Amino acid sequence: MAEDAFQFRSGGTSLNNMATQAQGGPPKRKEIYKYEAPWCVYSMNWSIRPDKRFRLALGSFVEEYNNKVQIVSLDEDTSEFTSKGTFDHPYPTTKIMWIPDTKGVFPDLLATSGDYLRVWRVGDTDARLECLLNNNKNSDFCAPLTSFDWNEVDPNLLGTSSIDTTCTIWGLETGQVMGRVNVVSGHVKTQLIAHDKEVYDIAFSRAGGGRDMFASVGADGSVRMFDLRHLEHSTIIYEDPQHHPLLRLGWNKQDPNYLATMAMDALEVIILDVRVPCTPVARLNNHRACVNGIAWAPHSSCHICTAADDHQALIWDIQQMPRAIEDPILAYTAAGEINQIQWSSTQPDWIAICYNNCLEILRV
Repeated sequence: MAEDAFQFRSGGTSLNNMATQAQGGPPKRKEIYKYEAPWCVYSMNWSIRPDKRFRLALGSFVEEYNNKVQIVSLDEDTSEFTSKGTFDHPYPTTKIMWIPDTKGVFPDLLATSGDYLRVWRVGDTDARLECLLNNNKNSDFCAPLTSFDWNEVDPNLLGTSSIDTTCTIWGLETGQVMGRVNVVSGHVKTQLIAHDKEVYDIAFSRAGGGRDMFASVGADGSVRMFDLRHLEHSTIIYEDPQHHPLLRLGWNKQDPNYLATMAMDALEVIILDVRVPCTPVARLNNHRACVNGIAWAPHSSCHICTAADDHQALIWDIQQMPRAIEDPILAYTAAGEINQIQWSSTQPDWIAICYNNCLEILRV
């Protein structure tokens, strides 16, 4: 196994090993840890709790009703990932996310989207369903949820996006009931028709206090921005010139003026500045196959990682915008088509990717 994870595009070494090698220092720590799941992995997310440093949740992608969610954790003494529990999930999870609770004041919760939004309480060896949030009370059929986001400033807020053109903002309550501590329940705070066609992703912005602003993308090829305090109108930030569906969006973690999005089957990621709507400020287009994932650095306003079917995870430095960004600064080549990428918010020198049935975490 290669020791270095991300390489300089010129063929150099990864960032954190340069000094060590230059000084003939101590042996390098391992740069890549790998876990092989018993099924194809699609959704994945890092735990944020400070006492669970290398814990991730993985969702299976099996083309049938019965799917799985697995919690894995890296044993730093043995350098091996171990499964901490697996539970059944109806249909593949379209997204999976741990509660953004850095202080550990909430219960240890995990949310998944699929046919519905489900919130699970994770124990040492198992997980139990705390609540199933269904906004479709009038029908036997549900419109599948394409994605969701958990508000970092107010973890009682979650937003879901659906193929029925709507976004729903949910309020979560963790109350206390006799005989059971911290029972979790949820209610609809608001539902809005967000797009003319299916909505594929939703993300809260850190702007304006970080609680009320969010954006969505969808099959109509637009990026739209909303404010929970003024839902009577939205702002179209960008429209794809060919009206290609936009599949993902991600806000810059340090500068809420910037967000990234990508179109279906596109080889590039575009960076938008909400102060200059409709015109991309950068295009990141070194991939040679469809882009599947984008992840902003949690600790830097000018670094973003993109991943694609060309097996590549590329890290870009965008600080010279609006001048063209020609090349990524670092690259990692996986053994398969990367379908998921997540940058650890609590450990910013680690990025996780998924391909086939494999999870890898890579030191930047």
